[in-house]
Amino acid sequence: MPTRSKGKRPPTGVAGAPTPPAKVRTLSLLKMKRAGERITCVTAYGWPAALALEEAGIDVCLVGDSVGMVELGYDSTLPVTLDEMIHHARAVRRGLKRALMVVDLPFMSYQLGPGQALASAGRVLKESGAEAVKLEGGAEVAATVRALRSAGVAVMGHIGLTPQSVHALGGFRVQGRGKAEARKLLSDARALQAAGAFAVVLEGLPEAVSRSISRALDIPTIGIGAGAACDGQVQVWHDLLGCLPQAPPRHSRAFAGTYRIQVEALKEYQRAVRQGRFPTPRETPLP
Repeated sequence: MPTRSKGKRPPTGVAGAPTPPAKVRTLSLLKMKRAGERITCVTAYGWPAALALEEAGIDVCLVGDSVGMVELGYDSTLPVTLDEMIHHARAVRRGLKRALMVVDLPFMSYQLGPGQALASAGRVLKESGAEAVKLEGGAEVAATVRALRSAGVAVMGHIGLTPQSVHALGGFRVQGRGKAEARKLLSDARALQAAGAFAVVLEGLPEAVSRSISRALDIPTIGIGAGAACDGQVQVWHDLLGCLPQAPPRHSRAFAGTYRIQVEALKEYQRAVRQGRFPTPRETPLP
């Protein structure tokens, strides 16, 4: 008769099943920063992507306004509407359980001031089930961040290369290269932290600047094109998985080449149909 091990048993939940991983919350990210544990964040724009992101154990799911450029065919994030963000966010929500879900407030859905931001964020949280919103800007949006936090909305900041300001910045250019710019970015990051942001995205910055900001803040920094010194990294789904025919941006890496896989699968489907190899009797449902 087998003997029962005297060692520690793994934690169990309902009916002896293994306890699921703890839900990621805003405070979880703060604990990860304090423990020196890197944070992973990936964008998602629909239910299948959310399922895969969840199974992989990614910490934060960002429903980004980058959906405009990688899913909707726009040449920038500027045309994306609040209704479009909510539509995609609702689909993502259905696939998430553990990951913290953050949704971008799109261009001109918060720039008119705290009142507009509250209305927009309220719609996002109530209609999509998101747990936080993200907005772009530094000290100039601190009052808006403070108003959102006072209303109980969790806010992630975003400074550096801010895509919603692409025309004002003169294109997608690295920011913070000069000493004055670097000091301004540090001041912006501190203003967002003081206003109540739980984290801040640093995009398109020299690594030395990102390191300085990350060390100065108590809240986590999430980098994209800002080097390895940040407390975490965020990548766009389509860049990460090679979903588009063009090469990913320099700050990214395609960990797979799914665009070519999809094209080859479609070609094989076409050949199988034309040659009468699909469907087979097994693949044809009975009447």
